Amino acid sequence: MDFALEETPQAVQDLAAEVLRRASEHAENAGTSGPGAGEAAWQAMGETGLLSLAVPERLGGAGLGPLATALVLAEVGKRTIAVPALASMAFGTLAVVRHGTREQQDRLLPEMESGRVLTAALNEPSAPMTGTPHTVARHEGDRLVLSGTKTGVLHADRAHRVLVPVTLGGDVGVVLLDPAAGGVSLSAAPTSSGIPASTMTLDGVRVPSEDMLGDTTGRGLLDDIHRCATAGLCAVADGVLAGALELTTEHLRTREQFGRPLATFQAAAQQVADVYVAARTLHLATRSACWRLDEGHDAAEDLDVAALWLTVEIPPAMHTCHHLHGGLGVDTTYPMHRHYSWIKDLAVLAGGVDPAVDRLADRVAKA
Repeated sequence: MDFALEETPQAVQDLAAEVLRRASEHAENAGTSGPGAGEAAWQAMGETGLLSLAVPERLGGAGLGPLATALVLAEVGKRTIAVPALASMAFGTLAVVRHGTREQQDRLLPEMESGRVLTAALNEPSAPMTGTPHTVARHEGDRLVLSGTKTGVLHADRAHRVLVPVTLGGDVGVVLLDPAAGGVSLSAAPTSSGIPASTMTLDGVRVPSEDMLGDTTGRGLLDDIHRCATAGLCAVADGVLAGALELTTEHLRTREQFGRPLATFQAAAQQVADVYVAARTLHLATRSACWRLDEGHDAAEDLDVAALWLTVEIPPAMHTCHHLHGGLGVDTTYPMHRHYSWIKDLAVLAGGVDPAVDRLADRVAKA
């Protein structure tokens, strides 16, 4: 079987790799890092059309889907450049493209290439990616009134709109919320990577009824948004681990001990081989899931496997990469620490170990 990318997605991957490589090298040469480097990369991604890949062609985008989005996110992860790509491309844009009304798409999507940020508030206290939100909405005339708490909302401080899942009566819907609306309170939430996240408190927030995403409600809508978000999380993690593995293998190849490269020591070779197995498993499960989402197939099983590896297997693999670097791995002037902290945040956003194990256990029980 041929698992190679077709011409269009391969071109997307190559373009993303080149744009982010140049942005990363420019930041290193200029002696900049952190938010400054991220903003330059974000601007470059917009100028080259990477931020509007999923936007319909009628609105100036490329009309591509989850697979193309995942290819870009993997390159972002490989370079660990702090841009709001995961939030805006996987959490926000894909949801509006797949479920928004024509009017909502016309209103929100034409300016994506300028760096407009969409994000989603998918987690609640002790309830990651819940299908039954405790955040509630009720009708009040021609408006909806929202109350509840969301956690770990990426880039809410700069978002144009936040997609907020709510329980409305006995149904589930998603509201397109302006984070500057009255009654919305944002408090900074700590992350390992330093990427901005917020706890969002909604206290009687009033929004127009037409800001309910799409023209239908139901669990299926939220499930699909969760699938796209999980695919995005796993795609970034795929790139983060690939980048860490690249750093580690180069270190083992070039660093010598007792007059021999570290790569020639059997213990080091065995450990890096285990990391390679973890990286390939996550990569294949993620790539398969994104292809299935693109083709309109059921991607739930592949996503469950990918999420399990992200939360269970990838953190120990990253720990091994750190260990094989010795003291260099924790040097803040060396990029390895960014890969480690990104994986910690991604595993938290995905819900951690228990939900991933429970989903697969339920699937096996029903088989």
